[in-house]
Amino acid sequence: MRHALILLLALCFAPLSRAGIVDAPASDLDISLMTYGPGDIYWERFGHDALEVRDRVSGEAIAFNYGVFDFDQKGFILNFARGIMAYRMDAETTQSDVDFYAGEGRYVRRQHLSLDDAQKDDLRRFMLWNVRPENAGYHYDYYADNCTTRVRDALDAALGGALGRQLGAREGGMTYREQTARLMSNQAWLMLGMDLGLGPYADQPMTAWKEAFLPMVLEDEIRHVRIGEGDDARPLVDGETTLAEARLVPPPEQAPDLRWPLLLAGLLLAIPLALPAFSRHRVARGVFVAAGTLFTVFAGLAGLFMLGLWTLTLHRSAWGNFNLLAYQPLAFLLIPGIWRLRRAGRPMGRFAPRIAALSFAAAVIGMLLHLWPDFPQRNMPWLLFALPCWAALFVTFCRRHD
Repeated sequence: MRHALILLLALCFAPLSRAGIVDAPASDLDISLMTYGPGDIYWERFGHDALEVRDRVSGEAIAFNYGVFDFDQKGFILNFARGIMAYRMDAETTQSDVDFYAGEGRYVRRQHLSLDDAQKDDLRRFMLWNVRPENAGYHYDYYADNCTTRVRDALDAALGGALGRQLGAREGGMTYREQTARLMSNQAWLMLGMDLGLGPYADQPMTAWKEAFLPMVLEDEIRHVRIGEGDDARPLVDGETTLAEARLVPPPEQAPDLRWPLLLAGLLLAIPLALPAFSRHRVARGVFVAAGTLFTVFAGLAGLFMLGLWTLTLHRSAWGNFNLLAYQPLAFLLIPGIWRLRRAGRPMGRFAPRIAALSFAAAVIGMLLHLWPDFPQRNMPWLLFALPCWAALFVTFCRRHD
C-alpha cells in the first residue's frame, strides 16, 4: 500500500510545468497492454499483466496492475484457505516492472492499443480512480476475478463493450481445468492435487472471453479484435514489442492426459490389494496391509479435503466435486478390517465387506455417469485410479468374509 500512496501523491502533486500521465492531453498518451510470461514459482505459473499509460512528451510511463497481495496481512493464511483472498491494485513505473520480470527470466511484451482520445482519457481516469487506496482492494478469484479479468474488464469498458462482444462470440480453446493442468505440469504433485480438488465449475464450456482469465490468452485474443466502424474500423493492436525474451522453459501447449498414468497406478496398487483373496501367505497379507492402509488413508483424506472445500470455503471451483464418489471419509472405516487380515483365520465380520461394497458401487456409479453426454465434470482419470483399487478391496473382503 505504501508504494501506491507514494505514487499517487507524486502523480497528483507533480508540478504543472512537467506534465505527466495525470494531466497530459489524451492526444499525448499511449495505452498498452503489458504481458509478463509464466514464472517458475507455482503462483507465477499463470503469468501476469498490466495496463500501461505513457505520456509521450514527458516520457512518464506507469503500469497499473491488479495482482498485489500481502503474506503478512492479519489472518492471510486462514483467509486464503477459506477462499477470502484480499488483493489490490497497484501501480509502478513500467521500467521497474520490466526490470523485475526480465530478471526472473520471464518474457515481457508490450501491445500498443489503437484507442481514440476519448477512450484513452476514460481509461486514464479509471486507472487513477481505481489506484486510490479506498478503491484499490478487491476479493480475488482464481478464474472469475483475477489480475487479468480486471484488466480485461477495464479495457472492455473503455471500448464500450466491443471486447466482450467479440471474445464472447468465439469458443475458447481449453477449460479452466485444462489450462490449470497445462500451466502447473512442471510441478506434478501440485498439479495432481489441484486436478483432484477441482469440481464441475472447472469443466464448463468456455468462450474466449472467459478463457481470457489468463494473461497469455488475453494477449493472443486481442490481436484478433477490431474496433470502430466503417472508415474508422481498425485492429485494436497496432504495434507489438518484445521488451524481454523468456529464459525459462515454456509450459506445454496442451494439458497432460492423466488417464493412462492414473489407470496404470491404480492397476499396480490393486495387485497387492487383491493378494489375500487368492493367497493366505504371511507375506501376501503384509503387503496387503501396507497397500490397503495407504489407499484408504489417501481416499479418506482426499474425501475430507474435498468436503471441506465444498462446505467450509468460498472456493466455488471446488464445490460439488463428483470425485467424492470415489474418495470419501468412509474409507477410514476399512482400516480396522484391513489390519485384521494380518493374521490368518481372524474373523472378518460383516462391517468391512459392506463398506467395501458400498465404496466400490459408488465408484462404479461415478464411472457410469460419464456415459451421460451432459455430465458436467471431466474426472475420468481419478475414477480410473480408484476403481481397480475399490474392486480389489471388494473382492478381498468378500472372499475372506466367506
